[in-house]
Amino acid sequence: MTKDVIIACDFSSGAETIAFLGRFTGKKPFVKIGMELFYAEGPKIVRDIKDRGHKVFLDLKLHDIPNTVKRAMTALRDLDPDITNVHAAGGRAMMEAALEGITKPDGSRPLITAVTQLTSVNERMMKDELLIASGLEETVIAYAKNAAKAGLDGVVCSPLEAVTIHKECGKSFLTVTPGIRFTGGDAGDQARITTPALAKELGSDLIVVGRPITSAEDPVQAYNKCLKEFSGKGE
Repeated sequence: MTKDVIIACDFSSGAETIAFLGRFTGKKPFVKIGMELFYAEGPKIVRDIKDRGHKVFLDLKLHDIPNTVKRAMTALRDLDPDITNVHAAGGRAMMEAALEGITKPDGSRPLITAVTQLTSVNERMMKDELLIASGLEETVIAYAKNAAKAGLDGVVCSPLEAVTIHKECGKSFLTVTPGIRFTGGDAGDQARITTPALAKELGSDLIVVGRPITSAEDPVQAYNKCLKEFSGKGE
């Protein structure tokens, strides 16, 4: 897949989102619709953004018993997202059920990825709060391998783990990486972060960037800077 920047449109309303995207005259950036926006506006916001010509990463991180996830994916598939996801912690059977649910009768489907560990998670949280004895990287790689065995297209992970995941799961196994900040930028609630340039160097296939673009004084300029650093395509 061609390297690209996905803008995390974590806005509270559809109107705010559409107004934001309207600033990108002549451009149709890849857009992430997460829980905040989807829960506020419902499926219509996906259709509205797709109708405007944007690719959509529907980031709902499904995590439930296999049958529930399968049925939820079936409900989502007619929205035609380009990428969607589940939590790898749900296990291989759940991921296989998600894949079955999102696939249309004609065999077409979006790319489906699994979240390994959120980029807000660190080693202390793994040990003290989640009670996971294995190290963070070891757990992430194990989850990625499970996702690959389940037939998923890739994982959502930190850029810091992209090299090892490609080594273990193959170069075509997609790494979608949030936790991106410009040099000197505020880390916010992220624990495992990199710059767009370092994410490129580490082998990320797609990067997800929110506040460094959406909260910038000039979001279009920030997007172009990010795109140029990561893929060389920005203005």
